[in-house]
Amino acid sequence: MPYIKLFLACAASWLLLLPLRTEAADLYSVIYSDASYYNGNPVECDWIANAVLYASASYNVDPLLITAVMETESHFYMGAGSHAGAIGLMQLMPNTAASIGVNPYDPLGNVIGGTIYLRTQLDNFGGWGEYGVTTAVAAYNAGPEAIYQYGGIPPYRETRDYVVKVHRAYMNLYNMCQY
Repeated sequence: MPYIKLFLACAASWLLLLPLRTEAADLYSVIYSDASYYNGNPVECDWIANAVLYASASYNVDPLLITAVMETESHFYMGAGSHAGAIGLMQLMPNTAASIGVNPYDPLGNVIGGTIYLRTQLDNFGGWGEYGVTTAVAAYNAGPEAIYQYGGIPPYRETRDYVVKVHRAYMNLYNMCQY
């Protein structure tokens, strides 16, 4: 039961995402800093920060949300892969990447594809009340079909843990922007 309370508290706190009070340079620094915590390659961290800002501006998705998803998915490792077959920084499944029209092995295509997929989930579920963003993040992990099947976040431990991890990463990034 405490797990459910924690989950709901996390979910409720970012219902529409918090407004940012920063300049683009500050966002770059925050994203670069977060990426460098996991990925020690300064060239890759610079590339990641710029790719996130580019994808964010192109598809109108909060750059901190993209970064939080990327951190949770791959810890900013460009060559990441999963036992389920997910690929790259945003851990796109091959069928998802194909449906979006991106090459998941191309780092920029992967970031753009992940951002497009996240934008799609925000469009699909953002209007689902106070938990819309949380539901969209759950759909990024479990797929929209699971969300429709359960009428919200599915009872999968992996997905519930995922939403909490993304929320935690997002809040850490947001707090870094405040300084």
